[in-house]
Amino acid sequence: MHKQIYIHQDDHSDLTDDDLAGKVLRYIQYVALIDTSSLSVMALGRTVVLSGYVSCEAEIGCVEEAAASVIGVHLVENMVEVLTH
Repeated sequence: MHKQIYIHQDDHSDLTDDDLAGKVLRYIQYVALIDTSSLSVMALGRTVVLSGYVSCEAEIGCVEEAAASVIGVHLVENMVEVLTH
């Protein structure tokens, strides 16, 4: 089974909860070009909560900016941290 990527036909402004969370994660994977295997996206209504780990500080802002730009997202709570080795 091949991984679904983000497509612009995904841009329905009425998505919430799990549907919105899935769309946000696909969009982050599509535009951010970072390893998202340690990221988690949860949506409560139109509020998106990002959590997990990225490899550097710059990626935290990149992930948040990508999530905020998804149609239907009204608020992003970013709890992503930099993974320390």
